[in-house]
Amino acid sequence: MKKTLLFTICLHLLLPTFAFAKLQPQDNYPLIAQRMVRELNITHLSGEVLNDRLSGVAWTNLIETLDYDHTLLTQEDLKTLEPLKTKLDDLVAKGELQFGYDLINLVRERIAERCDFAEKTLRQTEPFDFTIDEHYQWKRKKAPRPANREAQKALWYASLKNEYLALKLSKELDAKEAETSPETTTQKEATQDYSEDDNSNLSVEEIILKRYRSLRDVYNEMEAETALQHILSAVATAFDPHTDYMSPMNFEDFSMDMNLTLCGIGATLRYDDGMVRVTELMPGAPAANDTRDIRLQAGDRIIGVGQGDGPIEDVRHKPLSRTVRKIRGPKGTVVTLKVIPVSDKTGTRTKIVDLVRDEIHLDQQAVTGHVECLKLEDGDERKLGYLRIPTFYAGAVSGEKGTNLTSMTRDLLVYLQKFNTEHIDGLVIDLRNNGGGSLAEALSMTALFVTGPVVQVRDQRGSQVLAGQGRVAFRKPIVVLTNRNSASASEIVASALQDYGRAIIIGDSKTHGKGTVQTVQALGDSKTYGANKITTACFYRINGGTTQLRGIAPDFVIPSIYDALDLGEDQLPGALPYTTIQPAYYAKTSDVKPYLAELKQRSDLRLKADTQATAAFQLINHIRKVNAEQTVPLQIEKRRTRMNAERAVEKLQEDALKESRLGHKNGSTAENDYVLREALNILSDYIDLRGGPDEPVNVNGDLRSRFMQIFGAHYSR
Repeated sequence: MKKTLLFTICLHLLLPTFAFAKLQPQDNYPLIAQRMVRELNITHLSGEVLNDRLSGVAWTNLIETLDYDHTLLTQEDLKTLEPLKTKLDDLVAKGELQFGYDLINLVRERIAERCDFAEKTLRQTEPFDFTIDEHYQWKRKKAPRPANREAQKALWYASLKNEYLALKLSKELDAKEAETSPETTTQKEATQDYSEDDNSNLSVEEIILKRYRSLRDVYNEMEAETALQHILSAVATAFDPHTDYMSPMNFEDFSMDMNLTLCGIGATLRYDDGMVRVTELMPGAPAANDTRDIRLQAGDRIIGVGQGDGPIEDVRHKPLSRTVRKIRGPKGTVVTLKVIPVSDKTGTRTKIVDLVRDEIHLDQQAVTGHVECLKLEDGDERKLGYLRIPTFYAGAVSGEKGTNLTSMTRDLLVYLQKFNTEHIDGLVIDLRNNGGGSLAEALSMTALFVTGPVVQVRDQRGSQVLAGQGRVAFRKPIVVLTNRNSASASEIVASALQDYGRAIIIGDSKTHGKGTVQTVQALGDSKTYGANKITTACFYRINGGTTQLRGIAPDFVIPSIYDALDLGEDQLPGALPYTTIQPAYYAKTSDVKPYLAELKQRSDLRLKADTQATAAFQLINHIRKVNAEQTVPLQIEKRRTRMNAERAVEKLQEDALKESRLGHKNGSTAENDYVLREALNILSDYIDLRGGPDEPVNVNGDLRSRFMQIFGAHYSR
C-alpha cells in the first residue's frame, strides 16, 4: 500500500490544476485487469508471465501511445515517474490502475497548455522569421524528449513554425496550380480538391488553431473506457504486438468486422500517430473499385470524415473505433473523407475522396481468373493463366438462395481445370494484399501444385507438420506475386512453393512477416469486461525457418508503393523474433535458381523502358527519401524548392496512371499493372529458358526425390 501511494504521489507532483474533470477508473475495471493478466500468463505462446521485464515494455508502450511524437512529456517527467517502470506489472495484476489514469490526465493537461501556447504565439504580429537557415526534426518517434519545461516550450515553438510554413507554402502552390489548371481544382465530384476544403477561406493561423483546439477537445472528451483501453493494451502488447486487450466497445467493433455484409468502403485501417492510416483496400469493395484519378490509396492518412455534403469532422487523435463507426453507414449513402496523400509525409496537403457505401460480401473477395495472351517476338501468342486470390476463404455464406458452403480451393480448381483445357503454358498466382484466412484452404491449395508437407505449426504443446490433401492439378511453370500486405496464409503458400522450387516469387522486398496465430477469449460478459486477443501459435516453413518477422524474400524484387511504407511485422515494436526448428522431410520438385540471372537481366531492360514502372519507381524512391530524412528546412526558399519537387513527382505518377488507363484494353489486367505485366514477361522467358512449359527431363531424378514426390504425405513428430 505504501508503494502504491508513493507512485501516485509521484504523478500528482506533476499535475497542475485541471480545467476539466479528471478521468477515474470505473468500479469493474480492477477485475478486468486481473482477468486479463491471468489469461495472458496462462495462454501466451512465449510461456512468459507478466514480470519486471514486460513491465518495462508495457510502461514504454503506454508512454509512446500517449506521447508518440515526444513533445508532451519531458525527460524530467520520466525521471520522476521512473519507479513505475518495474512496478506496473504488480499494480495491474492487483487491479490497481490509478497510475495510468493519472498519467493520461497529465497528458491531457499538457495538450491544453500546448493549445494555449499556440494561441498566444500566433496572436503576435510576426511570430516567425523564415529567413533563418534552420531545420525542424519532424520525425520524432526516436527523437529525445525535451530535457525540461523550458526546452519543451522551445520545441513547441519550432513545431508551430514548421506547421505555419508548410501551410503557407501549400496555399501558395495551390493558388498557382489553380491559375494554370483551374478546371482541376473545382471538381469535388472527381475528388480533385487538394485544398483545405472547409478551411479554404480561413487564414493559416485560423487553420492551425482549429487543429489544436480539436486536439484539446478530443482529449477533454475522452471517456474512462478509452483510457482503460490505452492502459491494458500497453500491457497486452508487451507480450507481442498482436496480443491485445479489447474493451467492450472495441470488442463490439471487432465482432462487427467479422460480419461480411458490413456496409462501408472496404479499407483496412490502423491508428498511426494520431491519424488513421489506410493499410489495405479490400478487392471488390468501393475504395478498391474507384478508378478516378484522385482516390484512396494504401498509405493515405484519413484526418476527416463527413456524411454526404455535410461538414467534415476532424478525426485526428480520436479513437480508431469512433472513426470507423463514422465511416460505416447505410448502403448507398455517401461518406466523404479528408485525406493526407501517402506521398506527402509532412502532412501539408489534403485531398477529398467521396465514396458510396456498399455491402462488403465474401463473394466480392472470391478467386477470379482469366487467360492473358502474350505476344512473342516471332509473332505467335502465348497463353498464360492469371489467378487473383484476395483471401483464403471458407465456410458458410447466406444469400438470396439460402446458405452455401464456400471454398477458395474449390473455386481455384475450377479455373485450373479450365486453364488446362485451354492449354495455357504457365500460371501467375496473385497473392498481393492477401492478408490470410483459412489455414485449411492454404494447405489444400498448395496440394494442387506439389505433393508433401506445406507448413509446420508450433504452440505450447510442441510442433507438427501439416500437408494438404488431394492430387496435383497443375504441373506447368508458376509465378507468385506478393507484396508487403501478403501475410499469414498467403506467406505459407508462397514459402512452400518457393521451398519446393515450384514457383518464382516476384514482388516487394519482403512479405508482411506475420507468422503468428491469435485466439480471442472473452473475459466474461464481453459487454462488461471485453476480451483478450492472444498469440497462441507460430508458423514455420518446411525448411525450418519461421515466416515471422522476416516474411518471404522474393526471387525478383519489383517494388510497389507498399515497399516504401512503414508496413510489416518488423515495423511493429516488440514483434516476436525470427526462429528456426527442425526442417520437415520434403523433396524439391524443380529448381529456378539456374535461370534467375538471365531472367533478371531481361527484366531490367524491359522495366527501364516501361513508362508506368519508371514513374512508380520515382514515387517509391521519393517516399523512401522523405522517410529517411529526419528534418525539413524552415528557411522559406529551401522549403519552397522541396515542396515543388514533391509535387512534380506526384504529377509524374498521376500522368503515368492516366496513360495506363487510356491503354487499358481487351479486359487485360496487365495493361494497368506494371508488376503483373512484368511478371507475365518473366514467366514467358522462364518457359523459353527451360525448353517449354513441361517439366525438363531428369530434374531431381534421384531415387529419394522421386520417392518423396510420389509418396509424400502428412509428416508429424
